Amino acid sequence: MRQLVALCLPASESFVAWVRRIWDGGDAILPLDPNLPPAATERLLGVLRPGALVGADGESRALADGLPVEGGDAVVVATSGTTGEPKGVVLTHEAVAASAELTSRRLEVDLEHDRWLACLPLSHVGGLSVVTRALHTGTPLDLLASYDSDAVLAAARRGATLVSLVPTTLRRLGSDGAALFRRILLGGAAPPEELPENVVTTYGLTETGSGVVYDGFPLDGVDLAISPAGEVLVRTPTALRCYRDGTSPILPGGWLATGDEGSLTTAGELSVFGRTDDMIKSGGEKVWPEAVEAVLRRLPLVADVAVAGSPDPEWGQRVVAYVVPASGTTPTLDSLRGLVKDEIGAHAAPRQLVMLDRLPRTANGKLQRKLLTSEP
Repeated sequence: MRQLVALCLPASESFVAWVRRIWDGGDAILPLDPNLPPAATERLLGVLRPGALVGADGESRALADGLPVEGGDAVVVATSGTTGEPKGVVLTHEAVAASAELTSRRLEVDLEHDRWLACLPLSHVGGLSVVTRALHTGTPLDLLASYDSDAVLAAARRGATLVSLVPTTLRRLGSDGAALFRRILLGGAAPPEELPENVVTTYGLTETGSGVVYDGFPLDGVDLAISPAGEVLVRTPTALRCYRDGTSPILPGGWLATGDEGSLTTAGELSVFGRTDDMIKSGGEKVWPEAVEAVLRRLPLVADVAVAGSPDPEWGQRVVAYVVPASGTTPTLDSLRGLVKDEIGAHAAPRQLVMLDRLPRTANGKLQRKLLTSEP
């Protein structure tokens, strides 16, 4: 009986060795964040039900009530989904291989000259796919236990040419540091407006096995469509087999509904407006938080910002700006409203300002918009 083995290890050669060992034995891996609080780890183990756990000591121990995996299953990746309840995305070896091959083809990876650097959490598909991509293609690989700009720069100077980052880590790296890489894959959150030429923006979900749209265009073998309601649909050989509970989000015809609203040009270029459940309906107008955030980030007084809707008796929903102010500054609601009015329109201008020390983000830098609240 094939089992799921949880790996609660930092990014290291030991992690890679365990992946090889587990796969060679016909089992599947469940990467866990070793920095999670014990209660959160236990919750994931209880929901996803691996049969064994490899802990920080590098030893494997059996777990009770493990749920087996199917033949061909390679990876289960935990994701909170839209409800916050942990789910497990089951990816097969076939899907993992397709993701590795399609990405390598688009990036024109040269095994003799290129080298991947893994510096994002391996418990998320964006970080894990760097490792699985390197393993499948045989591309050399360096690993960092956590993101550190100095260590990333050192790895680039030693020969790393390819890396996956999120906007937060790209900003920390700086333009000079970014220039040391041949290609940088950027995902996990909305990209900044100005990007170095070697940065490739990616779009994808855990359910698509990492990014499947690069710089607005799908990878070879990936199909895109827009539903009558405006939702982005994806059909890809990299898609999940099912969730860990046996349910599948795959629609008839092999399409996956992403939960994002977007549009396609006649040339096939995708634009994503945002999550359909994040869209704010204020005074009968649609307001996309990411568009407002992009405008507000230009203000020198704003170090970080998020936008969300809050119930309003007059407008249905009001636009709320959650701002982390730049050091020693105090943004005002009027300054935020004025900029948004000029660039998007009055309907999108924030009607409330909430100051925060930091925004709720995942370990991968993704904004947790559902955790924002305008209540005192």
